[in-house]
Amino acid sequence: MARATKSSKFRKTMRKAVWPAVGLTLMAFFGAYAVLGPNGMFAYGDYKRQLALRGKHYAVLDHRREVLKNRVALLNPDHANPDMVDEMVRKELNVAHPDEVIVPLGN
Repeated sequence: MARATKSSKFRKTMRKAVWPAVGLTLMAFFGAYAVLGPNGMFAYGDYKRQLALRGKHYAVLDHRREVLKNRVALLNPDHANPDMVDEMVRKELNVAHPDEVIVPLGN
């Protein structure tokens, strides 16, 4: 009979310990995921690196946008810049005098 009592006490103890064990297991899982997961604390350095690269890329795009905005302003039909119009016509039509030297400045 003593054996049955020990067995039933063990079962009661195990039943009482199941839910706290499940809770601790879930907490450990989500805690590890918060630290090691793709959005965890260790991913923060990678996000900072990506942010810096995006910032440089956006700076290049902003500069390019300003250059294009300036060219559009110079080609405005109401008051077009004659030098810009001449440059665009020569570039598009590939027209130049035989004694002219065309120096491409890059684009």
